[in-house]
Amino acid sequence: MQRKKMGLTAKILVGLLLGLITGIILNKLGASYFRDTVLVNNVFTLFGSVFINAIKMLVVPLVFISIVNGTASISDIKKLGRIGSKTIAFYMVTTAVAITLAILLSLVVQPGLGLDMSALAKTEPTIKEAKPIVQVFIDMIPTNPVTALASGEMLQIIVYAILLGIAMASLSSRVPAVAALFEQLNEVMMKIVDLVMVIAPIGVFSLIAKTFTGLGFAAMQPLAKYMFCVLFALLLHAIITYGGMLVLFTRLNPVKFLKKFWPAMGVAFSTSSSNATVPVTLETVEKGLGVKKTIASFTIPLGATINMDGTAIMQGAATIFISQLYNIPLSLTAILTVIFTATLASIGTAGVPGVGLVMLAMVLQSVGLPIEGIAIIIGIDRILDMCRTVINITGDAVCTTIVAKSEGELDLEVYNS
Repeated sequence: MQRKKMGLTAKILVGLLLGLITGIILNKLGASYFRDTVLVNNVFTLFGSVFINAIKMLVVPLVFISIVNGTASISDIKKLGRIGSKTIAFYMVTTAVAITLAILLSLVVQPGLGLDMSALAKTEPTIKEAKPIVQVFIDMIPTNPVTALASGEMLQIIVYAILLGIAMASLSSRVPAVAALFEQLNEVMMKIVDLVMVIAPIGVFSLIAKTFTGLGFAAMQPLAKYMFCVLFALLLHAIITYGGMLVLFTRLNPVKFLKKFWPAMGVAFSTSSSNATVPVTLETVEKGLGVKKTIASFTIPLGATINMDGTAIMQGAATIFISQLYNIPLSLTAILTVIFTATLASIGTAGVPGVGLVMLAMVLQSVGLPIEGIAIIIGIDRILDMCRTVINITGDAVCTTIVAKSEGELDLEVYNS
């Protein structure tokens, strides 16, 4: 019998555990030429830095191409009218609520306190001087889009990509070749993400081993607190935000919703991919919840593209966590920039495993935090990715149900059966 190949998630978890064990053992052995020079400064630094650079390499093209595609795909808003505006409003508002909830919870729990990561950095990380809110909005408009792309000005890139996507959507019948080109470029970028994730287990092992060699077992408590922040924020968002909106706008029973939608949640948890779950989500909301196909066929695929509340929660918690690890306080302006950037970035966060970390790198760059901080969370992120994907598709289904109910396109007998 042919042995089943180990999946990427399993490989990364193995890399995490081996890196954790290796780092703690090396920390206990004490300083030596072999440990510090050969392993930490050469082997671990080489593979870890290659992986981090590969993630950085993906940020600008992936964000730009994905957001152009995501925005261009909403051309049906003109035809669907109210449905489109309700759907977009729901997705944007809940994403902003999600990241705000994660940031507030992280500020209360303070998961990164008690661990000094700055000792591992070659240079002391510093945050850029905070700009006034008015200047932030002014600087969002690029005077030269090419320069913005070359210099990695993420807010400018997002704004320009949205404008380009809107223009393509309004000219869809006249520029099919341009739309097809960006769709093909998006597929190419997703393939590059797959290729980069092949080296993820080695990168995770090296980064975690290097981190725990320097910090020892002391790094475990903050990491556990970070996981708690993300998981608790996901749970609160599902119960309070989604459950509250479902009751407020539809007067429907949220418990029945969860019972009916559970099969799709299981697929999302196992695949860690909103896109891969779309067929199951569509079938569940139509046959289980009673949503008409005319509504579901628009809101569900669109949600898989632009509604990433779970990912936004991770980005908010991780940003606060990393700022605390490096002892870099974030001003109110910086926190608002994180909320705004992550909300806009949700448009371009493709519904495939691993892309959330690329978007996190973009969010960290927007407020001047060191991307190297991703090293300590990337191993456990595969576990959290499974959980936040469940929240992502749940948000899609709740929005679909609310919109269908408001448009008279929900079969209440099916929902309550």
